[in-house]
Amino acid sequence: MVGHVAKFGRKQEDAIAALLSQRNVEEAARSIGIGTNTLLRWLKLPEFQVAYRQARRETFSQSVARLQQASGAAVSTLLKIMVDPSVPASTRVRAAESVLDHGAKSIELEDVEVRVAELERAAHEWKR
Repeated sequence: MVGHVAKFGRKQEDAIAALLSQRNVEEAARSIGIGTNTLLRWLKLPEFQVAYRQARRETFSQSVARLQQASGAAVSTLLKIMVDPSVPASTRVRAAESVLDHGAKSIELEDVEVRVAELERAAHEWKR
């Protein structure tokens, strides 16, 4: 959000941060000391919408990174449950299905990535 200060006043920067951290528009407005109608008006401004959308993307990207960091522990948990004889069979089967489903999806994703890369290479060659 630092790059948007030139376009917005400090209150608008604060408003975007509040929108990301509060439960609703009313609470966001109250938390930074402005009226709800003012914040609703700002939300209609195209440049405010762009900045707010970018801030949401950045926040979501950070959340996805945290999920990716935790994926190793998640896989370990699934594998432990899958092979633990003290766990009910239905739970072990569900864990095994999950491992297989995610493995298959990752292979499909790799295949799509390869195909897209090949198409991009071919398009680049065609443009020459």
